[in-house]
Amino acid sequence: MEVANGSTTPTTAPAANGEREDPGGFKLKFCTVCASNQNRSMEAHLRLSQAHYPVISFGTGSLVRLPGPSITQPNVYQFNKVSYDAMYKELHEKDPRLYTANGLLNMLGRNRQVKWGPERWQDWQIGIPRTDHTSDRGSEGTEGGVVDVVFTCEERCWDAVIDDLLNRGSPLNRPVHVINVDIKDNHEEASIGGRGILDLADSLNNAAKEERENVGSAAFDMASAASRASFDERVPEIVGEWQERWPNLPATWTLAWF
Repeated sequence: MEVANGSTTPTTAPAANGEREDPGGFKLKFCTVCASNQNRSMEAHLRLSQAHYPVISFGTGSLVRLPGPSITQPNVYQFNKVSYDAMYKELHEKDPRLYTANGLLNMLGRNRQVKWGPERWQDWQIGIPRTDHTSDRGSEGTEGGVVDVVFTCEERCWDAVIDDLLNRGSPLNRPVHVINVDIKDNHEEASIGGRGILDLADSLNNAAKEERENVGSAAFDMASAASRASFDERVPEIVGEWQERWPNLPATWTLAWF
């Protein structure tokens, strides 16, 4: 797999449509986050789901904002209430030429094939079963409402996630790695960032499988601080090695708690 920041070899060769063969076995659960749950987080959500990882995605903004006919006239929607399909149809009716040219219709067309609509991070009820998301791509494995790794795509989103987790008070006492991969908010950079996030997910998952074998599946799957300690200690080094492969995607990592 050739990339703009370097080169790496995929864990499994992708099919023509981007779908990878499912290797089976243990998989970490991932979450992708950007401001509006539209471009960067959804590109990464799609790529992780094509690799058969359990994945969910969110935005941290107060509203969903998409470019409009001018910088002072954005298209604004509420999280959790308007579907990607409804947004697509509305913009197509407003100005199909403009929204085809700027890539919004293509982006929304992709998004509506991934899940129903944009979700807000701050509204996520962590630990509550996500029984109404079974049709989302990557939903298998996320039914329990928890993940192992959160990828944010911008520093302010990383800050919002960390602040929110601190405010929640760690009721589950479950470790979660929060990794920011700084991606510019345009379609080309989102595509590069999505490939980078998938590469990092593969590296993290390979290490998790090794540590799970060492400590035992039953203990590792409890996801407690003690049972995941050996994996947690490896994550900074994994991120550092990944950063050498993707120098144009600055990354920040911390260990937080659900």
